[in-house]
Formats: sequence, C-alpha cells, structure tokens
Amino acid sequence: MGRDVPALVFTREDRRRYRIKMQECLDAFAQMLRDARFEAERPQVGLEIELNLVDDRAEPAMRNSDVLDAIADPAWDTELGRFNLEINIAPRRLTAGGPDDWEREIRAALNHAEERARTIGAHLIMSGILPTLRQEDAGEAALSENPRYRLLNDQIFAARGEDLHIEIDGPDRLRTYADSITPEAACTSTQFHLQVPPEQFADYWNAAQAIAGIQVALAANSPFLFGKELWHETRIPLFEQATDTRSQEIKVQGVRPRVWFGEHWINSVFDLFEENLRYFPALLPLCEDEDPMETLDRGDIPELGELTLHNGTIYRWNRPVYAVANDKPHVRVENRVLPAGPTVADTLANGAFYYGLTRALVEEERPVWSRMSFSAAEDNLHTAARQGIEALLYWPGVGEVPVTELVLRRLLPLAHLGLERSGMDAAWREPLLGIIEQRCVTGRNGAVWQKEVFHHIDETEHCGRHEALRRMTRQYIDYMHLNAPVHTWPVD
Repeated sequence: MGRDVPALVFTREDRRRYRIKMQECLDAFAQMLRDARFEAERPQVGLEIELNLVDDRAEPAMRNSDVLDAIADPAWDTELGRFNLEINIAPRRLTAGGPDDWEREIRAALNHAEERARTIGAHLIMSGILPTLRQEDAGEAALSENPRYRLLNDQIFAARGEDLHIEIDGPDRLRTYADSITPEAACTSTQFHLQVPPEQFADYWNAAQAIAGIQVALAANSPFLFGKELWHETRIPLFEQATDTRSQEIKVQGVRPRVWFGEHWINSVFDLFEENLRYFPALLPLCEDEDPMETLDRGDIPELGELTLHNGTIYRWNRPVYAVANDKPHVRVENRVLPAGPTVADTLANGAFYYGLTRALVEEERPVWSRMSFSAAEDNLHTAARQGIEALLYWPGVGEVPVTELVLRRLLPLAHLGLERSGMDAAWREPLLGIIEQRCVTGRNGAVWQKEVFHHIDETEHCGRHEALRRMTRQYIDYMHLNAPVHTWPVD
C-alpha cells in the first residue's frame, strides 16, 4: 500500500536534507545487516491485489472513495486511479491452515467488498487491465483524491519536462501522449511477498528475476488497452512507459528508468538499496524526525523512513522491502510482475508456483543465475509479455523452448519439490499446481480467453469494438465470481 504524504512544494534544502537522511538510513541498514538484527525464525508470505471498479454495464466507475467508505475495512486502500482499489491480505506462514484456508480468507474479503460496493452501484473486477477502459477515462481528473498521487504526478512531470509518450505495437497499434501518470492506473497487479533471512535475500531475488518471464507467460491477463489489442500482458510495457521520468535525450544518455528490471545478479539485499540512492533522485523528499543511527545505538529498531519512501518510488519488477513488524525488522522480496486475476483460484496457483519454484531454484547445487545471463532473463520478461503462453523462452541447458514445454517438463516438478520442502504435502500441492499444469496443457490463460471471446463476439454479433469488449467483460466478471480456473472458462 502507498504511503500518505501531504500536498507540498519541495525546496532545494528539502532535497539536500533528504539525500543526507537516505545515506544515514543506508548506513544504519548496513549496520543492521552486520549485526544480524533481522527476523528470520518465522518467515511469512503476503499478498496484495489491485482491482478495478466498474458500474452495472462493466464500464469504469470512478468511485473508489465511496466504495472504501462502504467497505469500511483498513485492509483496503485507494490506488492511483479513481477506478482502482487495493486489498492487503494479512501475512501468514505458507502452510498455515492450508491453501484452502487462505483461499477462503481472500474470497470472503473480496465477496464482502463486492457486496458493499454493490450498494452504491459499483462492482469489483480482477484483471490486469480493465478491457472497457477508454483513453478519456485515464486523464488527470481520474487521479485518486489522496494528495500523494497528485504530488507524485507533479514530481514525475517536473523531472520529465514534457508529456508522456506511450507507444505499444501488437495486433493493433497504440501511439498516444498523456499529460498525467493516470495511464499507470490501468495496470492492476498481484504482488506476492516473501520474507527471507537477509543472508538468503540475494538468492531468492535472483531466482525471482530468473523466472519473471515464465510467470508472465503463464499468467498473462492484459491484452487490451484503450480499445486496442496489444500484447498478451500489455501491463508490462504500459507501466514501464507511464511512469518514465526521462525525456528522450536522457534515455539516450543511459539514465536508468524508474520501472526497472535491473542490470545484474546481486550478492546482497544491500546492493539494491544502495543502487536506489546511487541512481535515482528523490521524487518525494520528505524527511522524518528519526535519527536512524541514534535509534540503533539505544538498542531500538529504526523505521528507515527515507529509505523505504524512496524505495517505493522505484518500481522494480522484484522489489526489496524493509519493514518493521511486532518490533522486529525483516526484509522480503515483493514479486510485482503478475497481473490481477482472473480468479482467486488462479491467483493462489500462481503463488504456489512462484513460492515453490523459487525455493527449489535457491537450493539447487548450481543456481540457475550462475548459468544464465541477466540480459536473457530480462529478454524473457518482454518476450513473455508480448507473446504470453505461446512464447518461446530461453532456459539454461535447453536453449529456447516453448514455455509450456519448459514448465511441464522441468519447472513444475521443481515447484512441487520446493513446496514439499516448505512443508506442503501432496494433497495441498496437487490442486494448486494442477491449475498451472492444465493451463500449459490447454494453452489457455486470461489473455487467451479475453482475446478469443472478444473476437467471437465481434465477428458474430457485429456490435462494434467497444461493445464487444463490454460484453466480454460482463462474461469475465460472471466467471470470476464462480472461481473456476480460467483455463476451464467457455468461449461462447
């Protein structure tokens, strides 16, 4: 969830102080790593889901504040656009209560929110991009009311100095400009959190980077944007472009983008936080009163507010997170590559595959990242986003191979092994990873279903492109509530 900030105008003195405080936070973080002050005994997993709001016709509903008031639950929060919400599912041990317990908890929270939203004429939908979203729905007026979004918007455009250019090719072609960051709100994602001991963070982050493309290929669910059919996971290039603070000249100079895959395998979680300070100027230079080193010296745990706020404005696809819970600090990997939806069942299957596979890869005698170039992992991500479950991806030892074949033959057994080592028995693993298996067997995920149903409606009913998207979205919502995995959804 985002951090609330006041509406402010920043001075040069604010930025100077913030730079000093970030360095102090980084020094304190390094000291904590040396002193082994982190929670490592009871690692947990967590989940955030971003959702879209629609009206009874499945058109965008700019009602997030009203819906939040109706839900009245602190687990829910606004997101960037007035048509977005986010839920933060409480962290837990991976095997606590079993996957059925986690599924019941998530569905109960979503069903309650849907019931409350319905009382004011709104509905929730889990999709990587809302298919009925038009370009005019993503203007500056659609920014959420929270001042942090307006401030972030102003700072990005101040750094950029010109309108955003969005350019994506697919079956259709999108070329447009935006005078706000609201197009980013079209990107709604699922974020898996994995708490790990600091000494294992680098291995888990490297493993997550290595499989990012595979995750996206299997779970793609964002084929439409502003009425155009683009990539299977259009959310990836859209998010990269919609928060870019760089003008064209700055890009040519090699300045790093704020939506970033990275550029090398890492040896420590410190590497990522240090890169944040070295490469990226502050967007929100807000200083806290805390002196982090003084806090450490008296035996307390610092919040490292400047370090965490700055980290929240750098959008790595796998992001490091530092947090303090129950007076104990921890670090975790935030896996941000996946779209929302289509169902809770699909979401938990994606999570099981991610958690199991990363653990198995971390525990291999010869890690995959020692046999694979970092650029190959990044290329996999963009190939997967473009081609979805039909993608050919690189994997060490086999070369370029259909992602479905790679998963069925090599990676699903590893995911089973990783979950087993985490304490999840076969009765829990089989239903979850069976969904991934059947996606591969059928070659069907959310993006494939959306594309097929849209074309079926468009070609048989001749109702116009937007109406076909609207009718497809209505069907999508109906099947989403049934919670049957997307590979089982009918097309007609």
